[in-house]
Amino acid sequence: MPLRRTSIPRGIDMQLYRRLHWGRLATFHMLDTRQFRDDQACGDGYKECAAAYDPARSITGAEQEKWLLDGFRRSSARWDVLGRQVFFGQRDNNSGPQVVTSMDSWDGYAASRDRITRGWVDAGVRNPVVLTGDVHAHWADELKLDYADPTSRTVGTELVCSSITSTGNGADVPSGNHPWAAWNPHLRFYNNQRGYVRTTITPDSMTADFRVVPYVTTPGAPVHTRATFVIEDRAPGLHQTADNPTPAARAARTENTVEQETLRP
Repeated sequence: MPLRRTSIPRGIDMQLYRRLHWGRLATFHMLDTRQFRDDQACGDGYKECAAAYDPARSITGAEQEKWLLDGFRRSSARWDVLGRQVFFGQRDNNSGPQVVTSMDSWDGYAASRDRITRGWVDAGVRNPVVLTGDVHAHWADELKLDYADPTSRTVGTELVCSSITSTGNGADVPSGNHPWAAWNPHLRFYNNQRGYVRTTITPDSMTADFRVVPYVTTPGAPVHTRATFVIEDRAPGLHQTADNPTPAARAARTENTVEQETLRP
């Protein structure tokens, strides 16, 4: 893997987490949730696991967690953006009373997630947004301090981008909802096509366009925006715009329009 000079390994250690400033508009806190984490709880996989809530366990390690919380307290940016590797919000795959979640994501380190979330709330971070990859599908969700209470206030937003080619062509989800959203109402969007997320950040809002292609197995697939969400300044949460056509309308538009942007495998 290509590495910056500051990340060249010293023995077994690599300094990967870092902070970037885009003037006063945005600060990007780029995390490393692989090197310093405790091992996955309960043998990994989707589990109901008491160890996932153990406050002694961490996905970042104590030093990086302190670095991040200090960054929240010092931040004067309009937007504080966390770039990390695995899903941050809760995803319970069980419709019953048990909470069954992924031990490889922040669900497997729930106390660690709670400290980070409370950290940005206590620091008065103006607009916290979490950017995520890894799960090879598009998701968008609202972040809570208490996922057991669907009415609890939203304290942040997560945007999850799909893979470019991993898992093949995938498939559109016309409803835009994952089945788990029925009992995880903070999960606001899901799509299993390949693509990327394009964000536009201004002082007043962050706009996220979920860009997808219908196939990746052959070159020249037309790119379109599957959904657009807006996060408004000082208003954590997702507002979907009306300009997201149905599959039928999108097909009709594509027949009459040559889309210039393409994505190749």
